[in-house]
Amino acid sequence: MSPIFLKIPESSPLISQADIKNWISKSNLSKAQPARALASKLSGETMELQHWSHWQHPLVFNEDERSGVLCYGCWEPVFGPSYSCNRCKDYLHHKSCAEVPLGLHHPSHLNHPLILFDQCTYLDNNREEYDKFSKCDICGEKSVEYSYCCYRCNFNIHIRCSSLSLTIQTEVHDHQLTRSIWKLMKFTCDFCGKEGNLPYCCAQCDFAIHSRCAACPRILKVYRHNHPLHLTPSLEVHQSDSPICLLCVRKVDTLCLYYCSRCDFAAHLYCAMLPGKREFINLQELKEEQSTESKSEDPELHQSFDSEICKVIKSTVGEDGTEIATEIKHFSHVHDLKLTDEIPNNTKCNGCVQSILSPFYSCTPCNFFLHKSCSKLPKIKRHTQDEHPLTLNYQQASFSCIACHQRCNGLKYNCQLCEYNYNVQCILLSDTLTHACHEHRLYLSMTNYLQKCSICSSEKNRVFRCAICDFVLDFKCATLPLITWYNQHEHPFTLYYTPEDDSGEYFCDVCEEERDPKQWFYYCAECSFPAHRDCILGKNPNV
Repeated sequence: MSPIFLKIPESSPLISQADIKNWISKSNLSKAQPARALASKLSGETMELQHWSHWQHPLVFNEDERSGVLCYGCWEPVFGPSYSCNRCKDYLHHKSCAEVPLGLHHPSHLNHPLILFDQCTYLDNNREEYDKFSKCDICGEKSVEYSYCCYRCNFNIHIRCSSLSLTIQTEVHDHQLTRSIWKLMKFTCDFCGKEGNLPYCCAQCDFAIHSRCAACPRILKVYRHNHPLHLTPSLEVHQSDSPICLLCVRKVDTLCLYYCSRCDFAAHLYCAMLPGKREFINLQELKEEQSTESKSEDPELHQSFDSEICKVIKSTVGEDGTEIATEIKHFSHVHDLKLTDEIPNNTKCNGCVQSILSPFYSCTPCNFFLHKSCSKLPKIKRHTQDEHPLTLNYQQASFSCIACHQRCNGLKYNCQLCEYNYNVQCILLSDTLTHACHEHRLYLSMTNYLQKCSICSSEKNRVFRCAICDFVLDFKCATLPLITWYNQHEHPFTLYYTPEDDSGEYFCDVCEEERDPKQWFYYCAECSFPAHRDCILGKNPNV
């Protein structure tokens, strides 16, 4: 039985989610006919589509999109026919995803019609609704892709799962697999070992598999690793205990995983398959016997002095014979900057917005300061947080960092394709972190679900995680300055991770309010002066 598409009335100039829901509840479904989600129109030679998720402007048709940017509907890279908003430079869709119907009667849920909605609507504004509808009842996974849902039954199905083929060929099994009915039934996947609701089966082998597992290729490439990863039984990996997925930094508890035997790099099946982590390249052209140079060691992406970023005006030779730039012209300031060791009190670097440390460059008339290390940041840089090269920029107005979710200004790295901004402090952190607050090494974990920071309890998708004890540190806490100044105090403050005594009573000497002994705080040892982090740094310390 195939899905029945519901015809949407074309007379309505604007159709909200509430309008669709009310219309479907009153529609005569026995007369439902196949229909496109929204009418498209020709404007001169340009085909446009008024899309339900972006009523402000029409989406313009592009016959051959080559950017590989993720589709706003299914979150897979876009290559080929597509729609996007030329004014907002956003809302890129596969042609097929832009034209999915707004409603359908699906054989997996015959009681009520399903309506199309956008998970991202709830992701930031209503966590309860997102958790309620983000998990697909077919594949069992959470996703931000478009989904069809029944509000009465809390039934939800991803758009890709709503149109699964009856028969498929897969790289993980030799025979054709068949899904004969849409009726949901519990089964155990013979590939990953996890339970599922709607199996693909092989009649010859008595083999059953999830639809998502069936889509796994034998070999793939992720951005976080330089070599291809191979589908491998978990028992065959080199790691002695349960393998650790180095993408999400959690134990792998499936029968198979993706693995690089050369580097002992393991990854969950679904972590490696996520669009933001999987690198879509021609694996036939990638020769495994030739080691790929590490992105972090690419000389073109790590230049000490780029002439467009920093130009040496004057220099001298140090005692060890090395050349020292004593005066520079940096792109972030209109005047030349001179090297100095005289540190003004309570002064911040205009580049990284952290307390100034020697040596640094300064423009005295403008009260502009720049760490020597900040002046050497490369123009173009690769980082595992982003699949594209990042470009160094300077912005006096505040911007939001995608990693730490704080308001920042000064130097930033920007992804021009994704339009993401990164605070330089977040980009300077490597994907393996040794922090004084924790005894074990921490690894960058980027997931499509939220993870709670063990220090501040905030929930983020990008965190540093301990593979041994599940300790989690978000970017905001990981980038806290170890030493800082407070404008009403003569001595520097040091970041403390444990209470300075065992009195049992902990107060902030700035606001005189009680402190949580489990929370980090700043402390002046000279004056025995403890204080909340926010009282010392302020609510927006990077602005």
